[in-house]
Amino acid sequence: MDGATILRSPSSAVGDYLKAIWEAADDGVSSTKDVADRLSLSKASVTKMFVRLREMGLVEYQPYQGASLTEDGLWEALRLVRRHRLIETFLLEELGYSWEDVHEEAEHLEHAVSDRFTERLAELVGHPDHDPHGNPIPTIDGTLEPDGSFPLSAAAVGQRVRIARVGHEDATLLTYLGECGLVPGRMLTVEEVRGLDGVVTVEDEDGNTFALGEPLAGELFVQDASQGDAE
Repeated sequence: MDGATILRSPSSAVGDYLKAIWEAADDGVSSTKDVADRLSLSKASVTKMFVRLREMGLVEYQPYQGASLTEDGLWEALRLVRRHRLIETFLLEELGYSWEDVHEEAEHLEHAVSDRFTERLAELVGHPDHDPHGNPIPTIDGTLEPDGSFPLSAAAVGQRVRIARVGHEDATLLTYLGECGLVPGRMLTVEEVRGLDGVVTVEDEDGNTFALGEPLAGELFVQDASQGDAE
């Protein structure tokens, strides 16, 4: 799809809303509250923007039912997601940023560069498939392949898993995970999943054990490593 048929220069606010709707979507629909929480805005402000985005043809919106992206809205959201994740990769690999700092910087830069610049970045960093946090990078045509990952909190005792990505880009959380070596690509064995409080205990390849609370275990997305072992 040609993005020029949608918006030649979408405002940063429109782009932020489209990304937030995409990120918060549950069965394709994002609630007003979820988007308001993600953008730290009032629900009244989000409702007004939903109406505006509907008028622009970027979302389907019904009061009290939430908003979902149209084909044009999805294309625009994924275009910005691609740009954001490529900028993150560039900042880490070329400018020496740490993985906990790249998200906030990319939030500022993604609205200041062009698609042409974005593709130059992609070439410079070798057309990566994933960003520093393990999130898949959409292709230039807007394709985003599912990675089959699931929250660590949903893993079974005894299961060997590989960390695929981190679901939240909070700097404090990323700093902690980085210090523990709990980063994308790390292999873990699930030792215990406590039903009472949701704590998940894992052991890494070096024999280090970590007891992760339910919120943190829910932000670590993993893939079953058994299939890879069998190949």
